[in-house]
Amino acid sequence: MSDAPTSQARAAHPGPVAEARDSVARTLEIEQRGLEAVLQALHGDLGVAFAAAADTIARAGGNVVVTGMGKSGHVGHKIAATLASTGTPSHFVHPAEASHGDLGMIRTDDVVLALSWSGETPELSDIVTYTRRFGVKLIAITSRPDSALGSAADVGLFLPVVQEACPHGLAPTTSTTMQMVAGDALAVLLLERRGFTSTDFQRFHPGGKLGARLSKARAVMHTGDELPVVADTSDLSHAIVEMTSKRFGITGVVNAAGDLIGVLTDGDLRRAFKQGFADGPVAQIMGKHPHSVGPDVLAVEVLAQMNQSRITCIFVVEDRKPVGLIHVHDLLRVGIV
Repeated sequence: MSDAPTSQARAAHPGPVAEARDSVARTLEIEQRGLEAVLQALHGDLGVAFAAAADTIARAGGNVVVTGMGKSGHVGHKIAATLASTGTPSHFVHPAEASHGDLGMIRTDDVVLALSWSGETPELSDIVTYTRRFGVKLIAITSRPDSALGSAADVGLFLPVVQEACPHGLAPTTSTTMQMVAGDALAVLLLERRGFTSTDFQRFHPGGKLGARLSKARAVMHTGDELPVVADTSDLSHAIVEMTSKRFGITGVVNAAGDLIGVLTDGDLRRAFKQGFADGPVAQIMGKHPHSVGPDVLAVEVLAQMNQSRITCIFVVEDRKPVGLIHVHDLLRVGIV
């Protein structure tokens, strides 16, 4: 008799892929319910608490000192980094290290943001005591208002108690997701209240692809002798030489005051020659509505304008005068695209 599983047995065991899919879906659904519970709580006391937390941080004037132990500590590191990168000075202090000298990192005009799901983390006791002793404002992210942390806090972001995605209810999963979202929400609330702009954001993100996207036009444009420009009184033959020597397939046309009044492109040449134009003033065939940007426009916005206008080159102007030229290849080179 064969020991091979029957078709019924195979149907009863969907296989590792299906099992993995079901497990992941359960986790996501449970954590989604946790976020939905937070969203619902915002219509009550939690919404008031977020407003109070933002007011407390704004009035204090110092840094936000984030602290937490274990998984809450890992979440705290991320929250501190998000706050700092969005204009709210912040750093993380490990609660165990705080008891051995790092309490000196906390000033009286700082605000301590402490994370503990239970609110009874013993390692936080010294920091909590320190804030009470020296009048440092304390904001808690916890699930228990009646806990040691919740009771001591000046402002409590009390998150709903929900099911952990861990089937044993032990590993912090849903709870840490909710803490992370609470930190993100607070950071964005502070960002919006401060009027933090993309230009401000660029100051804290000069590196990598994000830094490139937030760089300004002046940082990537061609200038000086590389800039293809002719006078509006120039003949077409001279403009062609300028286009060819600068190798951008375009030249700007300026008036006597040096203002950019037009451009000549390969397409303009083809249309002119097709109509029998041989030579003469370049102003007769130039495009009279040149696309341009200012030198302080973000490079990512330059790319957006190029895409919208379906062009590969754009002039950078200041006081109506051309000061630079950007080719789409320049944006590719610095990693913006």
